[in-house]
Amino acid sequence: MTISQQIPVATLGVPRFGRRRELKFALESYWSGKSSAADLLTTAKALRAASWEEQHDRGVSKIPSNDFSLYDHVLDTAAMVGAVPSRYGWNSGEVPLDIYFAMARGNQGQTEDCRHAGHQQAAHRSDVTAMEMTKWFDTNYHYIVPELNDDQTFALSSTKPVDYFIEAKALGVHTRPVILGPITFLKLAKSPAEGFDPIALLPRLLPVYEQLLQRLKLSGADWVQIDEPALVLDLNPNERAAFEFAYGQLSKAAPELKIMLATYFGPLGDNLETAVSLPLAGLHIDLVRAPEQLETVGRLAPKDLVLSLGLIDGRNVWRANLPAILDRIKPIVAGWPLDRVEIAPSCSMLHVPIDLRMETELDADIRSWLAFAAQKTDELVLLARALSQGRDAVAGALKASAEAAATRVTSTKIHDPLVEGRIASIDDSMKRRESAFAERSRVQAGTLGLPPFPTTTIGSFPQTPQVRRARAAHAKGQLSYVDYETFLKKEIEAAIRWQEDIGLDVLVHGEFERNDMVQHFGEQLSGFAFTQHAWVQSYGSRYVRPPIIFGDVSRPNPMTLRWWQFAQSLTENPVKGMLTGPVTILNWSFVRDDVPRSEACRQIALAIRDEVTDLEWSGARMIQIDEAAFREGLPLRQSDWNDYLDWAVDCFRIASTGVKDATQIHTHMCYSEFNEIIDAIAEMDADVISIETSRSKMELLDAFTSSKYPNEIGPGVYDIHSPRVPEVGEISDLVMLARERLSDAQLWVNPDCGLKTRKWEEVRPALMNMVAAARALREKV
Repeated sequence: MTISQQIPVATLGVPRFGRRRELKFALESYWSGKSSAADLLTTAKALRAASWEEQHDRGVSKIPSNDFSLYDHVLDTAAMVGAVPSRYGWNSGEVPLDIYFAMARGNQGQTEDCRHAGHQQAAHRSDVTAMEMTKWFDTNYHYIVPELNDDQTFALSSTKPVDYFIEAKALGVHTRPVILGPITFLKLAKSPAEGFDPIALLPRLLPVYEQLLQRLKLSGADWVQIDEPALVLDLNPNERAAFEFAYGQLSKAAPELKIMLATYFGPLGDNLETAVSLPLAGLHIDLVRAPEQLETVGRLAPKDLVLSLGLIDGRNVWRANLPAILDRIKPIVAGWPLDRVEIAPSCSMLHVPIDLRMETELDADIRSWLAFAAQKTDELVLLARALSQGRDAVAGALKASAEAAATRVTSTKIHDPLVEGRIASIDDSMKRRESAFAERSRVQAGTLGLPPFPTTTIGSFPQTPQVRRARAAHAKGQLSYVDYETFLKKEIEAAIRWQEDIGLDVLVHGEFERNDMVQHFGEQLSGFAFTQHAWVQSYGSRYVRPPIIFGDVSRPNPMTLRWWQFAQSLTENPVKGMLTGPVTILNWSFVRDDVPRSEACRQIALAIRDEVTDLEWSGARMIQIDEAAFREGLPLRQSDWNDYLDWAVDCFRIASTGVKDATQIHTHMCYSEFNEIIDAIAEMDADVISIETSRSKMELLDAFTSSKYPNEIGPGVYDIHSPRVPEVGEISDLVMLARERLSDAQLWVNPDCGLKTRKWEEVRPALMNMVAAARALREKV
């Protein structure tokens, strides 16, 4: 094979927001009214152009378009097919930008003509709630959940995939458009109609997809990538038949337009025969999460099918051992026409940081073990060259890859015998409380003396520009340690006094000293590394820098004790100790891949246990151990659930059970399908669990009701992901919905989540309304 015949390289999708988070700042400027829609769209266009150019220059031949989104690709799909809930006041035509953002964030206080110049004008309701948001498969990316009714109609209401293809074409870049597949879109949707399966809407939805494919073909596209990660889930016969029906239709919509069906996040398993039987030109498979499926796919797939091999991890940051990968795929490549092979990451690289070259302060050894999106792209190109031209053509790069892998295995920075000894000493006594919940609850009621429907918050208060500036100045040496401590104490005291003034029952210190709920702890634990610019998208304009767990984990010193002691010294009200749980720290980090995830999690659990016992010894009566990411670690296949839930529950209990009955353990979980894990939640045995429920109108509580969950629950009554300020009546209505599902003795009143990302002008009235609603309920009851 000549260089001109080199095996194609695809990236499937890349980070959207720019090396300096340009999209974040453009979005927030637009939302605040400081810039126009034209300004936002100009920034977005420049980011797309830069991304296409970089991929081209690095040697990518299958460059994606339409992987870019202003907020979320599932929301983009809902707008594209006209699935806009009626409350937004949209009837037909292209979905305006402000309705698009209202679907994502809610909308409050705008009249029908927007109040600041440059915003798209749209006749829509001035006060509407956002659509529900939840985790994208088992990642930490959040998508907007489509809302579909049994009488749903669809229409092509956005030509974004076509527009971006034409935009790239004008720059001289021929792209492969990416769209979310119709089955995955419907399977991710929800319906208010009880018992209605959105898959039933497929015959109505397909004409929109057919129209889109026809437009792409007319615009010059020769391939389209259709993402159907639902194929790695447990599917019933009706859903498999839906795939056969859908792709039978779509393959005929624009016959000359080739379809690359992308599956990822796991093995095809019992859906494999369905996948390889579809009338497709290409099939992408994840060989990082499921390397074992390579041989089966190679045996069953028709030889005229283009196989896209997902060889480089699109979800983790470790540098690949390229010679080992080449050895592993050698049998399949030897028996498959090379002109029917593509090299790709396991999934879109949306889930990894952009460029390792920006990390100039990382330890040199650790840096040599890593690869971000830019470096992973280079790895893909190297693999393609090795397969096309022979290993000698890239011998130096392959040698460097193997040496980095070998150095990591033997490094003394990774292994700690003391940690290994503690892990070996864990026994059942470290996984249970002194007494059952009923007895603990009686003891806690006597010592805490809380009123009915106690009010609290989840932990963090707004990280204002002043707080961020002070932290940055201290980190740069521009603000002394003493001055920074003084600043933080003033912030904490102001927060404590304000909480007392409005009448919250259980207080928090506000977490002003913390940059991120995982990073703050990882920075104080051994075995963690941190970055300066390794951002990944969580949702919308919210980005995080996940820690990197590279070695054994332990806690050299107390992490939160000093700030909790200061906050508690200011008030007679209980102040919660605030910790992040071991499962969430694990799931929100880039985790080492040289030991089982369960072992890394147990190491973190022991470190958190040490912190919990220190807090209790110092007088903390309530300690919250957040497990916001507990559900998202659940394997996609139900047959794998028990193993994960067993060790995840064990880790939470190791962290939380070393306290006396009088100490109340809280936990918090973000948006989840709780009915799937309700037994595990009960096994965790937290005294109080707070959960995000406001967008679901308390529907997520049904799992707790049906299982007769006995412990106390704080269902969120204030959607903190939206700038809207809920009125007292709105909060009261949600609390009443909760009372239909829970006993009054179980019920707490709190926001959905931490308030770090909100502004004080939103938080103050919202929490005052929340307290007023709780007080009114106490008087009524």
